[in-house]
Amino acid sequence: MDKRTTEREVVAELFDGMTLGIGGWGSRRKPMSLVREILRSSLKDLTVVTYGGPDAGLLCAAGRVKRLIYGFVSLDSIPLEPHFRKARQAGSFEASELDEGMLQWGLYAAALRLPFLPTRAGLGTDVPGINPEIRTVRSPYDDGEELLAMPAIELDAALIHMNRADARGNGQFLGPDLYFDDLYCMAAKRRFMSCEKIVETSELSQLGSMHTLKINRSMVDGVIEAPGGAHFTECPPDYGRDEAFQKAYAATAKDEDAFAAFKSRYLECEDEADYQKAVQDAREGASA
Repeated sequence: MDKRTTEREVVAELFDGMTLGIGGWGSRRKPMSLVREILRSSLKDLTVVTYGGPDAGLLCAAGRVKRLIYGFVSLDSIPLEPHFRKARQAGSFEASELDEGMLQWGLYAAALRLPFLPTRAGLGTDVPGINPEIRTVRSPYDDGEELLAMPAIELDAALIHMNRADARGNGQFLGPDLYFDDLYCMAAKRRFMSCEKIVETSELSQLGSMHTLKINRSMVDGVIEAPGGAHFTECPPDYGRDEAFQKAYAATAKDEDAFAAFKSRYLECEDEADYQKAVQDAREGASA
């Protein structure tokens, strides 16, 4: 089955108030072309689940997030995402702050169709205190250990970005880590994968070892070919993080006029092709 689609067609399937999982990690291999298409849409009141980076910052800054469930929100080389910080301090969304392992376990529980999974992650911290809905459970065995019962984080849809994919929905990462993109897909009802390049299925086994093929066609409902689609986050080995662009983006959190200019230039484009052209024009202007 040919599952090729576009960012616009994917976002047309999303709906207000949904729970949306966004793969990647911090400022690494984020499905940014899909995030930018959300920003061009009228979607609102989203519950976003993420190991956050600029996806969280941009969606919070645009007022699209009702609730954010996250293990962290970072730009990596900039430790705390500044637009997220600004929105968090303003109390513009409901925050569910989790230990990184708890977030993983919540996705895993949903992937296994379980109501929760027991874990030690989060015990002895303030996380249960600021998330009073999270409960503990006692082992039924002789040890009787009290464990944290991490509830399943079920997703209406998941968005991920891979280096390569075929038209049927098999995806491949060529960088150092899958992160938890497979869990996002397995925890979601609908799953959409953007990629740097769509190739023939036979090419996937030639590009990397078998461990890089963790996204299979049964886990994906739509594939979008989006060269540069993770920009400005990194997507090695195809490209690194655009540190100059990221630094300029981060600086706009302190200046409303600067952020308005940033949005006008980069986020209010007609489509992803216009965004990529704006980035290239800015790059050529800076080097002139």
